[in-house]
Amino acid sequence: MITPETQLKWLPTRYEGLRRLNRFLPHAGQQYSRLRNFDYGPLRNNHVSSLSPWIRHRSLLETEILREVLKKHSYATAEKFIQEVFWRTYWKGWLELRPDVWSTYCGSVRDLTECSMANRESRKKITAAYSGDTGIGCFDSWVKELITHGYLHNHARMWFASIWIFWLGIPWQLGADFFLQNLLDGDPATNTLSWRWVAGLHTKGKVYLPRPDNIKKFTGGRFSPIKQPLNQTPSLYNEPPPPRQLDIITCWNKNRQTGLLLTEDDMLPEFLGTPTNDFRCCAILNSSNHRSPIGISKQVAAFVNGGLQDSLTNFLRLTQIPQDHVFQTESVDRLALWLAKVDIEQIVVAYAPVGPAQEALDLLDTKLLPLGIDMVRVLRREDSIAWPHATKGFFKFKEKIPSFLKDINNCIKTAT
Repeated sequence: MITPETQLKWLPTRYEGLRRLNRFLPHAGQQYSRLRNFDYGPLRNNHVSSLSPWIRHRSLLETEILREVLKKHSYATAEKFIQEVFWRTYWKGWLELRPDVWSTYCGSVRDLTECSMANRESRKKITAAYSGDTGIGCFDSWVKELITHGYLHNHARMWFASIWIFWLGIPWQLGADFFLQNLLDGDPATNTLSWRWVAGLHTKGKVYLPRPDNIKKFTGGRFSPIKQPLNQTPSLYNEPPPPRQLDIITCWNKNRQTGLLLTEDDMLPEFLGTPTNDFRCCAILNSSNHRSPIGISKQVAAFVNGGLQDSLTNFLRLTQIPQDHVFQTESVDRLALWLAKVDIEQIVVAYAPVGPAQEALDLLDTKLLPLGIDMVRVLRREDSIAWPHATKGFFKFKEKIPSFLKDINNCIKTAT
């Protein structure tokens, strides 16, 4: 359980993520199952883990969270929390199998932003939503909470999205983009697909309309909104693109001259190697500002930068890499120029799923090929096990969770 004195302190270090995990573990069973949907506000005790900013950047791993939870609780007792962890895995796998959904969304954000700003009425409506000045008390409060703290309870995110779409009548893509600008755990898959689900685009026959009684109940009476007329009808469901085949690489040639690359999508690179692997250099490529065409908030940037610095510091303690063989940048061009000067045959990086980091790696790959440097993107074994099964809805996916846990546990034992 995260208490008021810790809820709003978002230290980006792995140590802080582990500390929060240990504090939450006793509450991951029946208490979480019973009370997880209640949101009493940012200054009150909420019965959720608040671990998502660390999980999203993988300074804290889903596997280690699940392992520690199952040491404290039986699967049946902690099933709801375990499913919540696997929701993130499902979203990532689903989008990885259908990357066109992300590229279509990005194009829509650019077009809708341009069109909305050109129309006076649309601009007025969107500006009121961005500033929390709509007159809908709960929504305006959540806007201020999001901007101030970079976080919202998951139930509040669903209410927020449903009000944005169906009461305010603003395109869902602009709301999803607003979240990516401001959420510390802003993630292309989880965020985009959650908004699509609320809008009625993800699961046939499923739409999440605003319900004042539900908001009143699960905010403990903090808010009691008056029902508004629908300003937008639920989106027509379209069948998603068929899932593609994943090109899965889970290992790499350790006998070549190798550099290590870190991105904001995976800040715990130890699984890629140890000091005995003799990495010749280490670089950071930070693409987080491209989560939105508008960029990200200062506190999101600070969290990402702080997490990358912590990861780099922790990793360099394990290696013999000299300081002049360490490089940090947000520019693909600068990174390619720097890598051309170090004597390596390949650069190894944890696989970045669909989103800005993957796009940056794709571009970097094209620039490294003429230099004779191969890029090896290594997928974590737990992702290689679960992602290929994200072909339909979550409820089909969750039936396989016990099997996933068994396979992941076997991989961990083999690795150790």
